[in-house]
Amino acid sequence: MNESQPPEPAPPGWERATFEKLMFATLQEQRTARRWRSFIRLAWLAFFVFLLWALMHRGGPGADKTLPHTAVIEIKGEIASEGDASAESVVAAMRSAFEDAGAQAVVLLINSPGGSPVQAGIINDEIKRLRAKHKKPVYAVVEESCASAAYYIAAATDRIFVDKASIVGSIGVLMDGFGFTGLMDKLGVERRLMTAGENKGFLDPFSPQTEKHRAFAQAMLDQVHLQFIEVVKAGRGKRLKEAPELFSGLFWTGQQAVEMGLADQLGNLDFVAREVVKAEDLVDYTRRDNVAERLAKKFGAAIGDGAIRALKAVPALR
Repeated sequence: MNESQPPEPAPPGWERATFEKLMFATLQEQRTARRWRSFIRLAWLAFFVFLLWALMHRGGPGADKTLPHTAVIEIKGEIASEGDASAESVVAAMRSAFEDAGAQAVVLLINSPGGSPVQAGIINDEIKRLRAKHKKPVYAVVEESCASAAYYIAAATDRIFVDKASIVGSIGVLMDGFGFTGLMDKLGVERRLMTAGENKGFLDPFSPQTEKHRAFAQAMLDQVHLQFIEVVKAGRGKRLKEAPELFSGLFWTGQQAVEMGLADQLGNLDFVAREVVKAEDLVDYTRRDNVAERLAKKFGAAIGDGAIRALKAVPALR
C-alpha cells in the first residue's frame, strides 16, 4: 500500500521574499498614482493657460484695425437682455468700433424680427451719443428682416440700406398671453389665487380679465407705441412719406420701405463699404463668446452648482 508523499518544506526565507514582492507592487502602484496626479495637474494647468491666452487675444476677424476699414457689428436674432443681440453686447461692440481710429464708419448688419423695446432704446440712445462724440457716420444694412425693435435701432442711424425683398417695419407693440377660465369652468377646476393688492393678479391667465385691467394694459401699449413713433420720426425726419398705415404695425418689403421713406436705398454690406464708406476692408467688431469663454462659463456654472449643493448640505438653524 503506497502512502502519499509528505509536502516539501518551504524554502527558507520565503516570508521575506513574499513581503518584498508585496512592497514592490505597492510602490509601483504609488508611482503610477503619482504620475496620473501629476498628469491631471499639468492638464488643468495647460487648460487655464490656454483659457487666459484666449481671453487676452479675443477679437473679430478682419483686416488690420490700424488701417482704414469699415467697422461691422451684427445684430441678429431676438433683441433681448440675455441674447447675442443684447444692449450690453451691442453697445460694447459699438464703443470699440467708434473709438478705433482706423474705422471710417460703423455699419450695423441687421437681421432681427425685433424684441425688447428697452434693449432697443438703450442701443438707439448710444448710437446717437457715440456718433456725436466721435463724428463718425453709422449705417444700417438690412439682410432678411429689420422689424419692430430692430427697426427702433435702425432709425437712429444715418442711412438704412435694404435688399428689395427684406422685411422692414412692424412699428407697433404687442403683449400676448392666454386665458384658461372657460376651459377651467368646463373641467370643474377652481382657481384659488390669493393676493395682497387688488391688482396683483393682473394678467393672471387663470383669472378672468376685467375691463379695468384690459384698459390699463392697452394704455401701457399705447404709450410705448407713441415712444416708438417719436423715435422713428426723429430718426427719419422728412424722409418719411405720409401713409395712413405707416405706424399700424404692418411690415413691408425693402422696395416698399424705400418708397415709404422707412429706408434710403437698396444695397448690401459690400456695396456700402465700397461705395459709401470708401473703405472696402471689413472688420467685425461683433461681441461673440469664443471657445475659451464658453468653457469658462460652463466651468463657472459647474463650480456654482457645486457651491449651491454644498450650501444645501449645511444644516440650518431653525
